[in-house]
Amino acid sequence: MLDSLPRNNESLPLTAGVGYKPQHFAEILGTPGAVTWLEIHAENYMGDGGRPLAQLRHLAERFPFSVHGVGLSIGGEGRLDREHLSRLKQLCSWLKPASFSEHLAWSTHDGAFLNDLLPLPYNETTLARVADHIDEVQETVGRRMLLENPSSYLAFTESTLGETQFLREVAKRTGCGLLLDVNNVFVSATNLGSDAISYIDAFPLEFVGEIHLGGHDEDHDDHGATLLIDSHGREIANPVWTLFEYTIGKAGRRPTLIEWDNDVPGWSELEAEAARAREVMERVPA
Repeated sequence: MLDSLPRNNESLPLTAGVGYKPQHFAEILGTPGAVTWLEIHAENYMGDGGRPLAQLRHLAERFPFSVHGVGLSIGGEGRLDREHLSRLKQLCSWLKPASFSEHLAWSTHDGAFLNDLLPLPYNETTLARVADHIDEVQETVGRRMLLENPSSYLAFTESTLGETQFLREVAKRTGCGLLLDVNNVFVSATNLGSDAISYIDAFPLEFVGEIHLGGHDEDHDDHGATLLIDSHGREIANPVWTLFEYTIGKAGRRPTLIEWDNDVPGWSELEAEAARAREVMERVPA
């Protein structure tokens, strides 16, 4: 059945998009600049009507959309929330996004929803659970899902698989694609003392349907070591741009999103980040 489902990135341009924020509605329509596609968080648009959906319908006439979920709890031990899945299916049915994605994380326990995307150990038990959940999502929504690599702040002693190996196996078992968040790679490598370039070299790039770039904040742990927080609240750091250029050089162009969800700047600053991403991609053959 998966062979008959839409491949998410067929309609996303191999250029730069941004996360849509309502305060930018008029400027996106009037002066989109380098921005050729938009992304929304699914949970913000699961209502029955109102101004947000009216604006979204209007924008969808001009721009391809990516729907990015943050609440499915793909890695959770419990069953997926059927009501949440139903609302997600309804959103995708009328919006017809070019791409749909979720996080490799969990955020539910004993019926409670936690306002965090929490990590999980990489082993055969987790692999089977995540694959089962992705199968259910794809069958219900009727389209392929992209699974995003997380930002990590600790490593599990229970892990028997590396993260890139785990993601490759999930994609092979389920037919899903992958969303490669380059900032998450840099954050995780800094926090865990690993090498970001080696991670990209090991990543199953053939499954990547979309790339994310975002900002991070710098802190320090109790021992004084640098701790990076995936905040999505500032400009993209120069080392992340360098890593992005390396990634695009290996993978070729991919639809690339600028994520800026907190302390959102004016449109000109956000569009400038998209323009920089476009410039990087234009140096690589299509």
